[in-house]
Amino acid sequence: MDPEPPANEPALLVATDSRVLRLEPGGSGAVEGEGLEGQRPTCLAAASGDPLRAWCGTVRGGVFRTDDGGASWAPIGLDAKHIMSLAASPVRDQLLWAGSEPSALWRSDDDGTSWRQCRDLTELASSSEWAFPPRPETHHVRWIACHPFDADRLWLAIEAGALVTTGDGGASWRDRVPGGPRDTHELAIHPQRPMGLRVSAGDGYFESDDGGSSWRTPTEGLEVGYLRSVALDPGDPDTVLVSASSGPRSAYVAGYADGRLYRREKGGAWERVRAGWPDAPSTIAALLRPGRRAGEFWAADERGVHRSDDGGRRWERVALYEEMPSHLRGFELLAV
Repeated sequence: MDPEPPANEPALLVATDSRVLRLEPGGSGAVEGEGLEGQRPTCLAAASGDPLRAWCGTVRGGVFRTDDGGASWAPIGLDAKHIMSLAASPVRDQLLWAGSEPSALWRSDDDGTSWRQCRDLTELASSSEWAFPPRPETHHVRWIACHPFDADRLWLAIEAGALVTTGDGGASWRDRVPGGPRDTHELAIHPQRPMGLRVSAGDGYFESDDGGSSWRTPTEGLEVGYLRSVALDPGDPDTVLVSASSGPRSAYVAGYADGRLYRREKGGAWERVRAGWPDAPSTIAALLRPGRRAGEFWAADERGVHRSDDGGRRWERVALYEEMPSHLRGFELLAV
């Protein structure tokens, strides 16, 4: 497989519960990357400036890296760790973060070649209340959100129990605050508003304009309260897109799902997205990512990958799988 992405379109990586697929917008079918056989992918992260480099977390194999756009993968560290989240710094080259189960944050300053653990998260007062509902004896770092300009500032979502933050690269932590989300699934930040947080959570939608010190929960127009993914319009920080469902199982499992999309502009009410999406909710709650241009969004569900060029109002399917996956664990656009 030629690892080079098309000149003007990003290549797409989709992680199912058993493999990582590379798709091309407008291409035919998906190609499985080599080197992850027998692994169970959990998450993906793409390098911000390299169209061929990305990372994959796994249940017991640690972190894997591709340097050829997803054609092949090789283990690079954190062997035997249950990795649940990854994030590449948008500010500092080679800085990579990994979140694990039980909850811990790991830092690499050399693209994943070596790792060190950050300050123990379980020192936080709220940690005694953390529990992942399917396995209440444990918990994990579900999502890592990086400040767009400050390499040492990031936010961690603990599933389930807290959204915590650090301003010194994980040397210390600030615990959850009253009124904030307890079951954050994803957190989006727009470069134009680097302290503005937009959260999709199991306990609803949350937003903050002060880095998470205070929160509000606008829900007008939302028909359901279990939110999976969130993305912001690259050209407009006031346009927010979320995927949602009536509950956990109906968010994630193909054939049992009732996922749908909602869109919100400039503090208005949420509106259900219908153009290009099933009118009767019947898909998983899609994984959403912002595009490279104003108004561009991408979404992945069990039907394939979809794109919107008008701020999320209308959608077109642009890439297909060869066979329908039951679950999606990660979705990333490679740099162009």
